[in-house]
Amino acid sequence: MREAVEAVIAFAFGTLKLHRVQANYQPENERSAALLKRLGFQIEGHARDYLFLNGAWRDHVLTSLINRNYDHTPLQA
Repeated sequence: MREAVEAVIAFAFGTLKLHRVQANYQPENERSAALLKRLGFQIEGHARDYLFLNGAWRDHVLTSLINRNYDHTPLQA
């Protein structure tokens, strides 16, 4: 999973030139929490009843990663 998320980050920040990406996980999912923390994601908050999964509304922890090398130059069409 680490390699997959790293590839998404590289694509988002490199190819797409995004300023930030977000990732959310359920509070009890310790493995996802640890992975995102290792990759530099910061917790921004908690969303109650965020998604309806397996027959119930589930809370999620909201995280984001900022592209510290973001290029403010406008993209060319």
